[in-house]
Amino acid sequence: MNSREKTGLEKEECLRKLKNFFELQPLAVLATQDGNAPYASLISFASNEKLTYLLFATPKATRKYSNMQANPAVALLIDNRKNTKEDIQEATTVTVLGRVEQVESFEYSIMEKTYLMKHPYLADFLHSPETAFLKIRVEKYIVVTHFQRVVEISV
Repeated sequence: MNSREKTGLEKEECLRKLKNFFELQPLAVLATQDGNAPYASLISFASNEKLTYLLFATPKATRKYSNMQANPAVALLIDNRKNTKEDIQEATTVTVLGRVEQVESFEYSIMEKTYLMKHPYLADFLHSPETAFLKIRVEKYIVVTHFQRVVEISV
């Protein structure tokens, strides 16, 4: 498995393709950690225009939220699999590495608009006082296609 870091124009082209890919994928798997135990959760996500942040909401009374409070380093898996044997060669998977932060009040309205444009059915959930609106500050994207073709993009 060869991994290659993209830079310059190649990086910009990869980010453009990732933006299109993210627009088509409504869900992702969020990996958090509590001490030595990893924990995975299904979430609805959206990305900001420059792909520097990925947005999601979660109830505050969850294991994933308490894990992120203790350790903000997370991984997110976004893919387009169809759960068929062809996925091994045909699916694209993107692992996002980053750190979780609260959406700040000064940026809330624009990020809320971005999130609800993709997930309008989650408006009541997002506005609940029991829900945390969070962003992942992206550090790196690791894109895998054709089973072992790996590209890394630092943000």
